[in-house]
Amino acid sequence: MSKQRYVLAIDQGTTSSRAILFDEGGRIAASAGRELPQRYPADGWVEHDPEAIWADTLAVCRDALAKAGCGADALAAIGITNQRETVVVWERATGKPIHDAIVWQDRRTADACRRLVDEGAEGLVRERTGLVVDAYFSGTKIAWLLDNVPRARDRAARGELAAGTIDSFLLYRLTNGRVHATDAANASRTMLCDIHKGTWDPDLLRLLNVPESVLPRIVDNAGDLGVADAAHLGSPVPVAGMAGDQQAATFGQACFAPGTMKSTYGTGCFALLNTGGRAVPSRNRLLTTVLWSLDGKRTYAIEGSIFVAGAAVQWVRDGLRAIDTAAQSEELARSVPDSHGVYMVPAFTGLGAPWWDPDARGAILGLTRDSDRAHIVRAALESVAYQTADLLGAMADDVAAAGTGGLPDALRVDGGMVANDWVCQCLADTLARPVERPAVIETTALGAAYLAGLAVGFYPSMAAIEGQWRLDRRFEPALDEATRGRRLSGWADAVARVRGR
Repeated sequence: MSKQRYVLAIDQGTTSSRAILFDEGGRIAASAGRELPQRYPADGWVEHDPEAIWADTLAVCRDALAKAGCGADALAAIGITNQRETVVVWERATGKPIHDAIVWQDRRTADACRRLVDEGAEGLVRERTGLVVDAYFSGTKIAWLLDNVPRARDRAARGELAAGTIDSFLLYRLTNGRVHATDAANASRTMLCDIHKGTWDPDLLRLLNVPESVLPRIVDNAGDLGVADAAHLGSPVPVAGMAGDQQAATFGQACFAPGTMKSTYGTGCFALLNTGGRAVPSRNRLLTTVLWSLDGKRTYAIEGSIFVAGAAVQWVRDGLRAIDTAAQSEELARSVPDSHGVYMVPAFTGLGAPWWDPDARGAILGLTRDSDRAHIVRAALESVAYQTADLLGAMADDVAAAGTGGLPDALRVDGGMVANDWVCQCLADTLARPVERPAVIETTALGAAYLAGLAVGFYPSMAAIEGQWRLDRRFEPALDEATRGRRLSGWADAVARVRGR
């Protein structure tokens, strides 16, 4: 057992950069965070400033250590979790980005993806990567940067540039350029990785016109990933765990056995079902993805991805200005008996699974003269539950077709939105199944900490980690089936209208 007291989790998300110290019991000892500004340079485009991400990451790590009253020498390891599919291209010599990061929500390569589908590439992509052809994933974003930043392709050919998702960028900067690597889970989200072999696929690299020379080495999610230079935190610290945010949350929820699943509610919503060592194909346009790779052995999941969950509440607050704080949404939702027939389809950047419609745009439907802001706020929250119901229905069909069993009786949830009791009850009612909220809802950061701690012996085993999971509250469904069916039917009609069906 390590003599050190904490593992530091870096949680670099879509709307914030955070650092959390976890002790040997998986409890939070200290945390710090900074909000990350969003940039929208054109319709459907979303960007982040990579230098702001790096500066904020360092700042929150130092702040968390200061709050805990310790130095970096008290750290057994660092774990990194990140907003997946968001990409950066940077100079190898300096670590400086050549352009803003293109965020996972960004749709600028939608036309390029349509051309790939028209050219018949969808079958190859599905077979090798488990993904659909969509601008959501990283590969076409990297190609866009190489094609649109002056001299980028020439510089890449000379070996001057490196590319990667945020995990890779942070690892490169933490190690002062000594390590250019990404974990197997993040690699599986690029549309460039053969998830059955765990390697970059030469056919996909040619198809998307991405040179392998710019890409990071693919490594396990836990192990010796590099050492953060002492200049950053005051002492050298091993980086021992990395995973994309949704895989990290699944690990933090201790969903280690096939058939276990979780759903995370942050900017978007992501439901992952562990399918063990089998990469189960989806017939409902869900994703087959690497959940994690440990000791060279890959575990897979079926995933449903919703682009907008908490971001809908942000828009109600910042765009519509119907509330002053996100916390007000619960009070307003409770103030009315239902949404009065109002539905919000938050397709601000298209619709994700199971529709994968990049051209869909958001809408509020069913408004009447006596609709008010409470109905709209409630509709925004309900949209998250309705989208989750779509995902779980598709998942249930996929696993039944594959003969791998059904969904678990209860759904484990996490993320910032589930601090809202009304949201959790709405989920239970809409899904007609119990919803379990853990005592620690920061499961994304916790998963990164567990991966890193597992690698260095701070956490002795996955069984020990599983034993640390604690239930905060279980929400039982209480809605009658007739009302539930009527609301879901109204939702299906609203989605059809948004999609022009």
